[in-house]
Amino acid sequence: MRQIIKGAMQKISKLTPEQISGLFTSMVDDIDRLETVLESLAEGILVCDSEHCLVLANKFSERFLPLSRRGEDPVRIWALVRDDSIAAFLKETLLSGDRADGREFETEAKGIQRLLSISIFPLVKDYHVTGSLIHVDDITEKRRKEARMRQIENLASLTTLAAGVAHEIKNPLGSISIYIQLLQKAFAKNEELYFLSHPEDRPDPNFTVGERGPTAYFVTFHRYMDVINEEIDRLNHIVVDFLFAVRPMNLNLREANINALIRELVEFTAYELQNTHVTTVLELDENLPLLDFDIQLMKQALLNLIQNAAAAMKGGGKLTLRTERKDTEAVISVIDTGAGIPEQNMAKIFEPYFTTKERGSGLGLTLVFKIVREHRGEITAASVEGEGTCFTITLPIFQRGRHLLSAGEEDRHAAVQVRQEYTGRLIPEAL
Repeated sequence: MRQIIKGAMQKISKLTPEQISGLFTSMVDDIDRLETVLESLAEGILVCDSEHCLVLANKFSERFLPLSRRGEDPVRIWALVRDDSIAAFLKETLLSGDRADGREFETEAKGIQRLLSISIFPLVKDYHVTGSLIHVDDITEKRRKEARMRQIENLASLTTLAAGVAHEIKNPLGSISIYIQLLQKAFAKNEELYFLSHPEDRPDPNFTVGERGPTAYFVTFHRYMDVINEEIDRLNHIVVDFLFAVRPMNLNLREANINALIRELVEFTAYELQNTHVTTVLELDENLPLLDFDIQLMKQALLNLIQNAAAAMKGGGKLTLRTERKDTEAVISVIDTGAGIPEQNMAKIFEPYFTTKERGSGLGLTLVFKIVREHRGEITAASVEGEGTCFTITLPIFQRGRHLLSAGEEDRHAAVQVRQEYTGRLIPEAL
C-alpha cells in the first residue's frame, strides 16, 4: 500500500478529485489500522524524534509509565517521566546514543507497585538515526510466577533428602533420647543410695552451683541433663517439621465451614493473645459457602499464621481475620499491625529454612505454603515495614448441584469421580 501511495503522489496533478479522495481515504484507513494495532498491544510503545521529544505513546505506556501531561510544545521524554530513576536512565541512554535491552525498574502505577522492563532501540532509516523506540513491558506477574516456581522447586528438591534425614538423624536421635533417660534413672538410683547413707548431705534449697562437694555434682548433673533433653526435643521437632514438609500429604477432604474453624482457633489462642495484648477482630462473610478442605491441616496452617502475627506484634496490636467470596474463590486474610517484613525478605519468606527468629526452624511458612498448594489454593503476602503484614489464602469454591440431581447409578458414580478429580486427592508431583 505504501508503494501505491508513493506512486499516486508522484502523479497527483493528473488525478481526479474522486481519485484523490479515495487515496486519502485509504491512507486514513491504514493509519487507523496501525493505531488500532498499537493501542491493542499489551506492551508499551513510545516513539521519540531525533531531538528525543515524545511524538507517540500508546495507552499501555501511559497506563504503566508515570508520565506527566504533555503540552503543545515538544518536550524531551525524560522531562515527562515522573520516576527519577527511569528518567535518569532514559536521559543517559538517549543522549549517549546507546541501546538498552530489558533494564528493570520498580515503580508505582495507580497505587500499585509494578516491575517494568524498559528497552531502547534506535529508529534507522536510510542508514540514518531518525529517532528512538522505547519498549515498556510489565513483568510483575512474570516475576511472581518465577518466584512461585522456585518455591515449588525448592520443596521438590527436599524430598530427595527426606529418607536420608529420617534414617541418619531421627533414628539415632531417638536412641540418644532413650539412653539419656536410662542414664538419668541409673544416676537417680546412685543419688538415692548416697543420700540414704549420707543424709546430712541432702541439698539445701538455697544451694548454688558455686558450692563444692557431692551435692554440687548431683545438682549440676541434673541441670546439664535438662539442657540436653531440651535440645534433643528441639532437634526432634525440627526433623519432624522437615519430614512433614517433604512427605506427600493424604488429604482428608470434607465439606466444612471455614468461618467456624477460624472462630475455634481464635477461642483456642485467646489466652495467649490476651497475654501479649493483641486484640482480635473478626470480619467473616457469613454467606461464604462450605469449602472442601482437610480440617486438621488447614487448622495447622491458620494457627501458624496467627502465631506468627502475634509474634510480630511484640508490644501488642490488632489481629484481623477476614473471609470473603470473590467469584469462584474464597479469600482468607490474616492481617497484623506488627513490625512488617523488610522488602528484601519478601521473596524468601516461603523458602525452606529462611527465618529471622533466633530459634526458628524456617519451616513454618513453608508448611503453610505446602498445605495451601495441596488444597489447589494460593497464598500471597503483602507487608509494609513498621505498619504490618497481610497473608492472603485463596481457595477454590466447589460448584455443587449437578451431582445432587436425581440420576441413575452410573451418573452418580461419574459425579463422584469428577468431584474427586477436582478436589485433588492425588498429590501434585512437584510437591
